[in-house]
Amino acid sequence: MAALRHLGAVLEAQKDSYDRQVLVLGLDGAGKSSILHCLTTNTVKEHPGTTYGFNSLSVNTEGFKIDLLEIGGSPNLRTYWNLYLSKADVLLFVVDSADSKRLPLVQHELHLLLAEQPELALILLAHKQDKSDALSPCQMHQELALQRVQRKRKFAILATSLMQSGIGTAKSIQDLRTLLIEFLL
Repeated sequence: MAALRHLGAVLEAQKDSYDRQVLVLGLDGAGKSSILHCLTTNTVKEHPGTTYGFNSLSVNTEGFKIDLLEIGGSPNLRTYWNLYLSKADVLLFVVDSADSKRLPLVQHELHLLLAEQPELALILLAHKQDKSDALSPCQMHQELALQRVQRKRKFAILATSLMQSGIGTAKSIQDLRTLLIEFLL
């Protein structure tokens, strides 16, 4: 009986300490790499570069590690996105809120992904909120028809912005960190 209790305690400890995977996707230029850099280093990259493949980073939290896997958003890399969905605990989808011309493409790509994994948790980042022509999270929700995909899943939409000297940057990244932990617990 004591051995069973010990085994149960070991399994419970392992359950609490395993890594969680967050798949980070979005069209090219949305700001995925910049957000990940800020999330993991608490600094804003002055001149972020384009991701031409994959980017993997980790964030340690109390009790577990968050593995963040970013796949570039260029058309040739989007074909790989769905291959990683089944391993993800959360999909973090980054959208350039000021790029309204590409919102139909964003909606198409996002809905394709979510149709494959109808219960995958989704955090949508309405990024680049510091731009004057950025759509609000509410407008993004409507433009991307998110009411059709949020029924069976944990879902949140968060406004983010990364500026070199902005209190809003620290707040939006801290809100993202808190939300990720909440979704992964």
